[in-house]
Amino acid sequence: MSYILQGMAALIVFLGISSPIIVVGVIYYLKKRLEHKQIMTALEKGTPLSEIMPPKPKPAGPAWIKYVTSGIMLLIIGLGFALGGIGEDPGIMIFFVLSGVGAGLLIRGLLHRKYYLKNQTSAENNSTEKKTSA
Repeated sequence: MSYILQGMAALIVFLGISSPIIVVGVIYYLKKRLEHKQIMTALEKGTPLSEIMPPKPKPAGPAWIKYVTSGIMLLIIGLGFALGGIGEDPGIMIFFVLSGVGAGLLIRGLLHRKYYLKNQTSAENNSTEKKTSA
């Protein structure tokens, strides 16, 4: 009898953990389905897509800043897990995972920065060449 109660307790815990994920997924699905119906109805009426869906706004700053800050943040959190001693084996594993992801984001941000600065200087050079030739 105690095995049945333990199984029921485990089932309740798993349902409690997974039910918010399922609810969010269903709401997201219904929202996308409603958007699709609205778009299809508007297209049948001959309304242009630009009136139905406005263009998404561009991010305020360069993307490399977000990647570098996220990478540094994850490296610091991973280091905190390693030095904080939150469990011997789990703390080290979490350190490796967070540090790996943080290092990847940091490298991605630095590469994006290099590309961003390179494009910015080439755009400035093109604008000065147009001014001098005009």
